[in-house]
Amino acid sequence: MTEPPETPRTMSGGPRSAMQNTPNAERYVLEADAMRRRQLRSALLHGSRRTWRDHPRTWPAVVVGIIVVALIIAGLAVTEAFKKTSENEKKQEEQRQTPAATAPAVPGPATATP
Repeated sequence: MTEPPETPRTMSGGPRSAMQNTPNAERYVLEADAMRRRQLRSALLHGSRRTWRDHPRTWPAVVVGIIVVALIIAGLAVTEAFKKTSENEKKQEEQRQTPAATAPAVPGPATATP
């Protein structure tokens, strides 16, 4: 009444014989092929880093850099505008302080004394 122990199956036929005994074998083959294609595509696109998740996001850094450069340029433009304004004010003060040589000191007709 004892049953003989089962002998382990040998894989003489290779992977195909194992897949023949597996239900939905075709589905597993297609999934394995899809996974292999994804791995190859990822390796081609992303190189030695393996996946795109390892890459740091560069867009935020680019946007922050552009904003910083714009602020620096705006600061330089405002500083230059203040310098020009102060130079113009100094020139106007100098013109007010020194009367023109061609204009008469006292307005009115010029009279000659004999």
